Formats: sequence, C-alpha cells, structure tokens
Amino acid sequence: MAKTLGHFIHGRPVAGGNGRLGDIYNPSLGEITGQVAFATSGETADAVTDCAAAFPGWAATSPQARARVMFRFKELIEKHMDELALLIAEEHGKVVSDAKGSIQRGLEVVEFACGIPHLLKGEYSAGVAAGIDLYSMRQPLGVVAGITPFNFPAMVPMWMFAVAIACGNTFLLKPSEKDPSCPLRLAELMLEAGAPPGVLNVINGDKEAVDAILNDPRVQAISFVGSTPIARYVYATGAANGKRVQAMGGAKNHMIVMPDADLDQAVDALMGAGYGSAGERCMAVSVAVPVGDKVADALVAKLAPRVRALKIGPSTAPDSQMGPLVTAQHMARVKAYVDAGVAAGAQLAVDGRGLKLQGYEKGYFMGGCLFDRVTPDMTIYKEEIFGPVLSVVRAKDFEEAVRLPTEHEFGNGVAIFTRDGDAARDFAARVEVGMVGINVPIPVPLAFHSFGGWKQSAFGDNNQHGTDGVRFYTKIKTVTSRWPTGIRAGADFAMPQLK
Repeated sequence: MAKTLGHFIHGRPVAGGNGRLGDIYNPSLGEITGQVAFATSGETADAVTDCAAAFPGWAATSPQARARVMFRFKELIEKHMDELALLIAEEHGKVVSDAKGSIQRGLEVVEFACGIPHLLKGEYSAGVAAGIDLYSMRQPLGVVAGITPFNFPAMVPMWMFAVAIACGNTFLLKPSEKDPSCPLRLAELMLEAGAPPGVLNVINGDKEAVDAILNDPRVQAISFVGSTPIARYVYATGAANGKRVQAMGGAKNHMIVMPDADLDQAVDALMGAGYGSAGERCMAVSVAVPVGDKVADALVAKLAPRVRALKIGPSTAPDSQMGPLVTAQHMARVKAYVDAGVAAGAQLAVDGRGLKLQGYEKGYFMGGCLFDRVTPDMTIYKEEIFGPVLSVVRAKDFEEAVRLPTEHEFGNGVAIFTRDGDAARDFAARVEVGMVGINVPIPVPLAFHSFGGWKQSAFGDNNQHGTDGVRFYTKIKTVTSRWPTGIRAGADFAMPQLK
C-alpha cells in the first residue's frame, strides 16, 4: 500500500497542507511506493517557530542531561538498526550491508556527542591581574538547520544534528525528498530518547523549503551536503543573510597506485571504493592513477574481470554487492557520462550500460563501467559522475600522480597505495586535498576528528563533526571578572590594561 509522508514537528507527524507532493520510488523495482509532502515557506517558518520555542528550555538543560538523551538515542539506533537499514535500502537502493555500515558511521558521531560535557569545557585563567579572573564558555547558537543528500539519509543527518543538539541548539532537518522515511524515523527515535518536542523537527520539500531556511533570520547556522553548485548557492545565500554556513560539495577522488603497491590489495580497495553504493558517495574513488604503464596494464587486467563479475541485484538481496541507482533520471545521467567518455576517446574496458536483471526490468540498474586511458581534458575526468564508473588515468611518474589531484578543482579525498613510507609521507604533505588515505581507499575520519574537503568540495571555515563541529554549533563568550576588595582606584579613561 502506497504511503504518504509529511513532516515531523513538535514531536508528532504533520501532514502537508498545500497539496504539493513528490513521488517516492523503490529503485530496485522502479515503482512508486509512496508520496511525500513538500513544505511551503509558511510551513517551514512554522517549524522554525517551534524550534525557537523549544530552544530556551533545551539550552538551559545541563550538558550532562543532554548527553544522557544521546546515550538513549544511541541505544535506540542500535535496537532499530535492521529497520532503519531496510528503509534506506528500499528508498535509496544501496544494499542492506552498506546501509548498516552508513548508519554505524553516523552512530559514531552520536557516540562522540555523548561526551559533550567534556567538549564544552571552557578555559579559566585565575589571577590575570590583581583580583581579576578570566574565563570563557561555549554557548549554543539557537535554531540551526541541516540540508542533507539522498545518498546517506541516516549518516549525514546524524553527523549534523547529534553535535548540534548536544551543544544545546534546536535543529531543523530538511532531508532529501527522494528517501524521507529514515530521517522521519530518526526524529521519532530522538523524541523517544527524551529530547523535548521541537528540539528536532523535520520538514520535507524542495527549493521553496530550502530558500525559506536560508532567508529566515531566526536560523543561526546551516549545514549542507550535496552538489557543488547547490553548496555554493547555500553558502552564498546563507552567508549574505548573516548565518554561519558549512556547505560540502562534490568530489573527484583519486587513488594513486605506486609501482611497489600490493596490486591485489589495491584492486580490492578500488572495487569497494569505486563500486560500493553504486558509486553514489562523495568519497567514492572515481579515478585510479597507476604510476607507469606497467602498473597500469597490470591493474586494468586485474580490475576488468572483477568489474564484470560484480554481483548486482536488488538492494534487499543478501548476496548483492551493488544495488540500483537512486532514480531513472540519475541512471540516464550516469549513462550519458559513459557515452561522453566513449565519444572523447577513452577506452571503455567494461561497459555496464546494457545490464538488465530478470524480474527487475523496471529497476534502475546498470553494471560497473571501467575506463582506461582517460585524460585530464575529458569531461568524465573533470566532472563528478556519482555512479559506478571508474576512470584510469595513467601517470608517468610520482610527480604527475601528486599533480593530478592537486590541480583538480575538487579536493575532497585522495588515497595512495604504496609500501614506501617516504613516498607516502611526502604525498600526504604535498597533495592539496582535504582528506588523505595511506593504503586506505576512503579516508573518512572517525567522529572525534573532522570531515571536510578543500577547494570546490567545501565552503565555510568549519568541517563536519569532531571538534570543528562543536565550534561550528557554539559561540564563545569570554568573561573578565573582578570582585571589590574595598580599595577604589578611581576612574581610568585609558584603554584598560591588566597590570
């Protein structure tokens, strides 16, 4: 039976009131399974109003009490892991094992947020001058918002709201309209964990809702993950309206394979990082850079049969390694990139465009694609494809291998596979990319460090989660105090100096 989803405001589901709806698909079946309401600017403003009303009480709640809510939320996520993973698999298309892995990575940020009493500790300097003490404190901003992408409907929201709410803010989440069920369920679980109504509200919608968030003066900060053009728009509009903004954009992540690398290990890494989640990850490796033709020939020879043998199937099948793409439109877009690569002269070693699955002919499936002899002037190298397409760009030496990711407009993630510690250390120091893996293909930092790229992959001064997340969602207040000792020195009209 088709479902109709609305919003989650003040601790309860709220139906959309304007009649504008978007379709929800099961990508494995290629069928509509429900509809989701698109919020108007007025409905979005109502959700902000509710967050604003909840803020004073939540901000006054002790950090320890807020941490206890996070602990209970963590336990509920673990309890409902199978349910949440199935929601993601059925609406996004990633296989269940990958869905569970993404939830776990989000849960790690919740675990980090459980330590908020320690993370919010300020600094104290006693006796900086006669009778004067100096101390600082971190305080919440107020209402903050997150705009999240379709590819991680649990992980990315938890990256944002776990830290924000633990810091004492209230949070308005605008998830992707393509897979809204999981974010709504997260809000229900947060309420069950003990967060008061209004602390986490969810509104579904399109650009109207996004613009309402960007232009509402009560929203103090916005976190965004998505494509670079929209990230740039969110950053520019939000900043122009006086908001803090962290906006994560697109990527073109390279993996360097040095001549001394364990080639089998490198191939395993490329298979998982390039084709996991059908390549719909901002940290997916989409460019392999073997150093030297000998390494390149051997790498392609080992990769090609592995790509052809990918077990592609419905997202809920236990043996599927790769599921469908998220929508028919996105599948057509990815195939168009493959067409463009062929037209540009790249060698298509494995062509997955014609894949059809018996019994799932309407599903949004395509096989893995592998290009060889891609050059930096080609569109398939310059632009983010966001699909199961891996391009091999041959580098003649180490210097060229460093230069390729450094000169690319995106700077999200990069990896190098080598046994040479000196080469790895030099690469990590010199490459102009925000996150570097050494024999690690997808270098997403753990929750107590921060996630973020460089160049056109990120806009704003603070990264996601970790200590950067705490800084982003709080403002610092510094207090200089002196208590009277009975001695008056009289008025001083010069700039105050602590002697």
